[in-house]
Amino acid sequence: MSDSPNPKTCLACKRGADVTPLIPLEYRDSTIWICPQHLPVLIHDPAQLIGILPGAEGLSPADHKD
Repeated sequence: MSDSPNPKTCLACKRGADVTPLIPLEYRDSTIWICPQHLPVLIHDPAQLIGILPGAEGLSPADHKD
């Protein structure tokens, strides 16, 4: 999964796999990496990733039916 120009670091905190587990995600024809700590941000509040993740302003938070 290293076909992306993005380094294997969390897109939010920039920590690498030598420090934290990383989860690969396919997005806009490339692979991005996110750590478990920041996966909830992507799911519940993607607006926090504006300026970090291209197109984050167009992502909607999860629709909860609690």
